Amino acid sequence: MSIAILWFRRNLRLTDNAALLEAVADGKRVLPLYVHDDLPLGGASRWWLHHSLTALSAGIRALGGTLLLRRGDPASVIDELIGATGASAVYCSRRFEPEARQQESQLASRLGSRAILHICDDSLLRRPGEIATQSGGNYKVFTPYYKASVALGEPDAPRPVPDSLGFAAPPGESEQLENWSLLPTSPDWAGGLRETWRPGEAAAIERLDAITAAISGYADGRDRPDLEATSRLSPHLHFGEISPRQVWHGVMGDARQRRLEDAAEPFIRQLYWRDFSAYLLFHYPSLATEPLREEYGRFPWREDRAAIERWQKGLTGYPIVDAGMRQLWHTGWMHNRVRMIVASLLVKHLLIPWQRGAEWFVDTLVDADMGNNSAGWQWVAGSGTDAAPYFRIFNPISQGQKFDPDGEYVRRWVPELRELPKQYLHEPWSADSATLGSAGLVLGRDYPEPIVEHKLGRERALAAYKAMREN
Repeated sequence: MSIAILWFRRNLRLTDNAALLEAVADGKRVLPLYVHDDLPLGGASRWWLHHSLTALSAGIRALGGTLLLRRGDPASVIDELIGATGASAVYCSRRFEPEARQQESQLASRLGSRAILHICDDSLLRRPGEIATQSGGNYKVFTPYYKASVALGEPDAPRPVPDSLGFAAPPGESEQLENWSLLPTSPDWAGGLRETWRPGEAAAIERLDAITAAISGYADGRDRPDLEATSRLSPHLHFGEISPRQVWHGVMGDARQRRLEDAAEPFIRQLYWRDFSAYLLFHYPSLATEPLREEYGRFPWREDRAAIERWQKGLTGYPIVDAGMRQLWHTGWMHNRVRMIVASLLVKHLLIPWQRGAEWFVDTLVDADMGNNSAGWQWVAGSGTDAAPYFRIFNPISQGQKFDPDGEYVRRWVPELRELPKQYLHEPWSADSATLGSAGLVLGRDYPEPIVEHKLGRERALAAYKAMREN
């Protein structure tokens, strides 16, 4: 039986792993491999990767195999392993980031006729090449893309781990995960991540079970950061600890049995939005760095290091924004509604380039997916293909009042405001001195004044957009 190298990338699971399934179907003995390369990876993602690889290694070991860890250029590492093992094929999961696609091309060139490269698709519900307009072009707006995707029918059912799985012995010792320095040391800022998350395939399946059981309340609760109404599956999907097919069929299959298809549909749309973001990245590789609408290259952005730092630290003076930024720093995650609010403040009230916000999210999010992150920031900035209108400028006060009506989210993450009456929580500067005193607050000392007054920030943003459109 010939040997196949199973190159794990963002598919750190054993269930519904197309590369694994194809290798076994082709009658290969599998050599599991993970290559730690030089592609950009933020601090929170590095923490997650360490624990995800630990879980994957344990899962492979339980089946009788060994996960081989190597560091370096994947093409060079795999080429060397082929020489050492005589492997006849390499199986991997397709990725859509420009640098990752370049890795695939380099590996194919390096292998030549020595081994066959199988690039498998299992990270999306639909491959980008499957979806096109009637004229053969690319969709630039989500809703018609979504309708076209759904019209193709249900995604394939997920497949279990193969019953018969043979492993090849690794040639030599594996590198030690601890030597990759993925975890923070001094200072150890990951305490909140450890409290919040359990990376790995088993934890992903538990998350799926939880949202499946609670799907009837998803539509009403998904915009409320004060409620535990979202799935928090995004980091598990990002690292491929669970496949989108598993999620789709897990949620929709249960919903059909309980006649809750309509309740499940808003959640299913989020899976297709994830697909759409990867679709945009595939067709527009500069999505992470350049505005997709050319006129935004003329936008009069401001570079303000002090303002960026206040935003990063959750000290803008807008409670809903500060709560979100502090949640992000502590847990590596932020509620999606709050992501839009904090992004709007940065790019519209403060006129900071959206790329600065996207870079911070890449470093601090455990679900820092290039497609999702970049498409989301360009949507808020108005520079993307399917973007919010330039005049949509979120009011951080009314957004807080609407989506955190009792102030529980703010009270949790901005404890210095905890004693304020509910009516003042989202605009503490509106409270009189006696109320502030009773809450133990002195604005400007215990909690900052707003970084910019909302009306002024909105007017400045509209003037900037007008100037861009006239130039």
